[in-house]
Amino acid sequence: MLRFLLVVILVAVAIYLTVRVIQRRGVAPAPRRPKPKPQPPRVMGPDDDPDFLRDLDRKRKHPEDPEAG
Repeated sequence: MLRFLLVVILVAVAIYLTVRVIQRRGVAPAPRRPKPKPQPPRVMGPDDDPDFLRDLDRKRKHPEDPEAG
C-alpha cells in the first residue's frame, strides 16, 4: 500500500512540474479572437424617419387638409 501511495504522489508531482514548465515557456497559448470593431452609427435617411413617414401618410390620406402642408 505504501508503494502505491508513493507512485501516486510521484505521478502527481511529475504532472505538476510538467504543467509549470509548459506555462513558463508559454507553449501553445490559446489563440485570442480580435475584438470586433464598433459599428459606426447608421445614418438615418428621410425614408427611415418615423415622423417623416407618418407625415407622408397623413398627406396622402388627407390631401385637402391645410395642416398637412
